[in-house]
Amino acid sequence: MNKATPGPGSCGLPEISPDAGIALGLGLTNECNLACCFCYRDPTRADRLSLDQVKAVLECLPVGSVNLGTGENGMHPDFKTILAYLQRKRVKLTITSNGHSVAVLEDSELQAFHDIEFSLDYATQAEQDAQRGPGNWALIHQQAERCVKLNIPVTIICVMMKSNYLSLSEVARVANKFHAPLRVNVYQAVRSDLYALSYEEYWEGFRHLFSETDVIAIGEPLVRAIAGLPPLRVGCGVTTIRVTPRATIQPCVYWPGTGEPLSELISAGKAVLSLTPFAQARTLPNDCQPCEFRDTCHGGCAGRRQLQGALLKPDVYCPIVRGQRPALRVRMAANRDLPKLSSSCSTVVIARES
Repeated sequence: MNKATPGPGSCGLPEISPDAGIALGLGLTNECNLACCFCYRDPTRADRLSLDQVKAVLECLPVGSVNLGTGENGMHPDFKTILAYLQRKRVKLTITSNGHSVAVLEDSELQAFHDIEFSLDYATQAEQDAQRGPGNWALIHQQAERCVKLNIPVTIICVMMKSNYLSLSEVARVANKFHAPLRVNVYQAVRSDLYALSYEEYWEGFRHLFSETDVIAIGEPLVRAIAGLPPLRVGCGVTTIRVTPRATIQPCVYWPGTGEPLSELISAGKAVLSLTPFAQARTLPNDCQPCEFRDTCHGGCAGRRQLQGALLKPDVYCPIVRGQRPALRVRMAANRDLPKLSSSCSTVVIARES
């Protein structure tokens, strides 16, 4: 196994203190102008949070960062009003969008965001538009270029899945056009396992990605452990709370079930982290107790284990239980201020300069 080595200008991965506040995920709506078959949102119904609900959440928690995700938030009829409220709060605000929510905002409104994420899963227009919808590639490029001109940091976010796991370094090169890193989330089979990676594809995908990019952060627990990085003190069940458009709360966007009622959060505040779903997200399987990587990996992704009905078993992608130890050569990049580093099992990379 190869330990992670710092790259030029880096002293390794930044430690994010839980004292920085809760990483809050807000899904204002689950409506979307697209219908991507690999998305985790529920397309069978339309739900929305109200401004009063958003205010109640922000007033009962010590929030450090807020990400607007789940659906396409710009489709909420009160999107701009809610955004104006969030802009007045002392939080780092980010949004994840297919481009639509950014396009409906004025330049002055975009200035509210600390970082804007665009969902791009392929390195060519034909592939992206075939999967997401005609015109999506052009919209993302147009809006990302607009953000760059406004000096608003851009991140490209993609899903590592069966259809693209060997081409994500090419997506990272597309991201470089916007001086943006690439944030990679492993596909989770919330609605279908059609795009789920096999064990071999999972590890080959990360090996290939790291061979052509430098690493800013690794939040994917198994990969972080095998790369030789130290434990994180943040993440699902620890510093992250997701508020869904149905006015429920979850430790992770992929957590199965309807979630706990929002009223639990409003009455309990940060103590809501002691509720069963959040405690489950911190569960270490018994089989992982003797493992040398348990403090860093902690059984792998709890959301994935729960989705598969195997919360008390090691992550399906764990190599140790198979008697294997993949070799990962990781070169660290310079640190960046990315609020979502503390809120999801993401891996953030940047394309190497040729």
